[in-house]
Amino acid sequence: MFAITAARLDPDDPVSGLEAGERPDPAPRDGWTVVDVKAASLNHHDLWSLRGVGLSADRLPMVLGCDAAGVDEDGDEVIVHSVVGDPGVPGGETYDPKRSLLSEVHDGTLAEKVAVPRRNLVPKPAELSFEEAACLPTAWLTAYSMLFTKAALPPGSTLLVQGAGGGVAGALIALAAQAGHRVYATSRSGAKRDRAVALGAHAAVPTGERLPEKVDAVFDSVGQATWGHSVRSLKPGGKIVTCGATSGDAPSAELTRMFFLQLQVIGSTMGGRRELAHLTEMLARTGVRPTIDRVLPLTQAKEGFEAMAAGDQFGKIVFTV
Repeated sequence: MFAITAARLDPDDPVSGLEAGERPDPAPRDGWTVVDVKAASLNHHDLWSLRGVGLSADRLPMVLGCDAAGVDEDGDEVIVHSVVGDPGVPGGETYDPKRSLLSEVHDGTLAEKVAVPRRNLVPKPAELSFEEAACLPTAWLTAYSMLFTKAALPPGSTLLVQGAGGGVAGALIALAAQAGHRVYATSRSGAKRDRAVALGAHAAVPTGERLPEKVDAVFDSVGQATWGHSVRSLKPGGKIVTCGATSGDAPSAELTRMFFLQLQVIGSTMGGRRELAHLTEMLARTGVRPTIDRVLPLTQAKEGFEAMAAGDQFGKIVFTV
């Protein structure tokens, strides 16, 4: 099968480690199934893997990719849930200390075929294209879990999304606006701020600029560069839900403000298969769709990786097989 693999790890030039070419078809194993991939999407996780974060040299070559939609062995259209873990762990598979994502221990989705546990398949609604469905299992599922499970905000709340250009941020804006929340967003790019408003944000401001009002919750995947602004943007009793630290993970904790205003910090990683099923049903019923920056054939995957590495995107980069 044709696949995109991590052949080498390079923290400074991650895209240089990509290789495109033939790989063995997935070998069958008990409890697993093989999906013919129709579309797969790119995540920052794939770049981090090429840098050697979560992927060690002894596991190379590794087929990259977490997200995919395709057709299973029974001919059913499915979406692949990328967390490989024990769903019997209290809280679900994302709380399994031995969990992994596809492309960390097991080959990923940037290929003509991918092997996954049968329990990881979610039916693809007919209303979603393969390209749209392939955007959901990582960025959109993370956003859904942050917004509806972890923050659990009542309708009509006010919130801030840091870094409007990313896949999780875009999903948060669209989902929160659909749910009736007033959404503020930040970005250094004026064009990305405009697109955030087009997605449903009430307003978008330059990164670090003071908001017109305090908010009930902040959703932050940036980390060190935005943490102080996130803390200062909250009402008393407000929440920060964090799912990443792309700019670094050592900000000032702002403990005085934390305890004086009784703020909450909530960590969030991915989401469970049941949440993915709920997310797909929500999109099928509401008409909300992922923002897709570009669609490329898998043979041109390097172009997509280079665009993500340069920050030259708004929304998801999708590969078709």
